[in-house]
Amino acid sequence: MSASPVFIAAEVVEKFLKFPELIQQLERALANFSHGAEGGVVQPLRTIVPVAKYNGFLGVMPAYSAADDSLTTKVVTFYEGGTSSDLPSHQSTVLLFDPRNGILKAVIDGNVITDRRTAAVSAVATKLLKPALSEVLCILGSGAQARSHYEAFTEMFTFKEVRIWSRSRKNAEMFASSMKGAIRVCDSTREAVTGADVIITVTMATKPVLFGEWVKSGAHVNAVGACRPDWRELDDELMKSCVLYVDSREAASHESGDILQSGAAIFAELGEVVNGTKPALTEKTTVFKSLGMAIEDTVSAKLVFDSWSSSTESE
Repeated sequence: MSASPVFIAAEVVEKFLKFPELIQQLERALANFSHGAEGGVVQPLRTIVPVAKYNGFLGVMPAYSAADDSLTTKVVTFYEGGTSSDLPSHQSTVLLFDPRNGILKAVIDGNVITDRRTAAVSAVATKLLKPALSEVLCILGSGAQARSHYEAFTEMFTFKEVRIWSRSRKNAEMFASSMKGAIRVCDSTREAVTGADVIITVTMATKPVLFGEWVKSGAHVNAVGACRPDWRELDDELMKSCVLYVDSREAASHESGDILQSGAAIFAELGEVVNGTKPALTEKTTVFKSLGMAIEDTVSAKLVFDSWSSSTESE
């Protein structure tokens, strides 16, 4: 009989999922994904089950990576407006299987994986697409994704000023006081965005909160929220005037309200830029629309499991 699967809790994931190595691994995964069949990534569109009674959704995200020989499924719930002040809007678990025989090897807390792999992919996009002189970082939102993005971006890049805006100023002030470094809390999105070189939108907005008239020409935007076809974070002016990059053309064309409702044309997948088959037009205003991909969870879970296994063997 096979051994019971191990459970890897959030604090263990935090210990082993570090941004420098994670970013390197995810950059390779993005490149493999955009290589098509040659890249060895098998990833169907995520399945979404609405829970209309409670304004929630259940998502199922399977993927296989031949390069890593890893097979996972992430199960994620997300609730519009959150379920309560004590619970995150998104909660997830990653199941890691042995691809040789289908045995479940590990059940891994997925919240830290989701937060960190999303921020890490945004960091890859920013490394490739940000203007040469990037001094001001702006974050719209103050939740878990805002926290992971702040941690990743201040570790991987150097900014002279960091600004934050949230619908709740109290939440923005709590965020700023809990983070290392000086963060300017802004009263409006316009104040936060004006003159910023890199902008991150990590909100639960269903209507635009970022408008093209406010965005500095040549700035780079990481649009992370609005993961449903009827949700928006960015207005039509910004979407139609930018050079638009995505993680997956197929997913973006089915799931992104920012793209579907604006009719904006996708220029490239991020993996195509990594591969060198599409250029990084850093002189233009660029938007990376991040929906999140199962392959990102697969690579992250494998990294955590391998690191955990090595540590237990050495004890």
